[in-house]
Amino acid sequence: MKIDIFMVRTLSLFSDVSDAELTRLMMHATARRVDRGDAVFEQGEDADTFYLLLNGRLKVTQLTPEGRQIMVRILHPGDIFGFARATTRRDYPVTARAAVESIVVGWSLTAWDAVVEATPRVAINAMRIVGERLDEAHTRLCEMSTQEVERRIAHTVLRIARKAGRKEADGICIDFPITRQDIAEMTGSTLHTVSRIMSAWEVQGIVGSGRQKLVVCNPAGLMQIAEGHP
Repeated sequence: MKIDIFMVRTLSLFSDVSDAELTRLMMHATARRVDRGDAVFEQGEDADTFYLLLNGRLKVTQLTPEGRQIMVRILHPGDIFGFARATTRRDYPVTARAAVESIVVGWSLTAWDAVVEATPRVAINAMRIVGERLDEAHTRLCEMSTQEVERRIAHTVLRIARKAGRKEADGICIDFPITRQDIAEMTGSTLHTVSRIMSAWEVQGIVGSGRQKLVVCNPAGLMQIAEGHP
């Protein structure tokens, strides 16, 4: 699958990269379509490729030693992932699976190292993106440590809506299938607790939901809950 540079030109990873540099970079890339439910890679596989999500949504999960699955994050177009070698790991610590049909672009780590040496701006951009991700992870950790579960759920839904929300007549619709179990895993809660809280929000007109569908009907009201002012 061939990727034209104009399809990736606006992505933050390639900010301030010249067309010539971007063309050279994409010559080393391999693009593939990933059907909904299929994995880009599985936890424990050899980490031999670095990826960029071009289109679609991916769910990143991790299986704990006790056998519990945890939703680590959701990847959106423009996100980079699969850089386990940056932490000296030789295997992927997580599984990345398509929530909807997606397109990913990958570089073998050998090719990526060579390209980055020739195009240092890409390395700088990648460091900034990783820094933003670490900042988000720190925010989530603080929420988990200091906030009650209803506020954590509100923050999580708002973050997803900002990244993957589509305005519709009845509110902001999350544009990929997401379940209450997904939200429970992302907030360190249980399905029962998330269902109870979100059912109450539905009665209040704050959110609407269906099978794997979520609509934020009252973003301001949800923000008040997130800030601790229900």
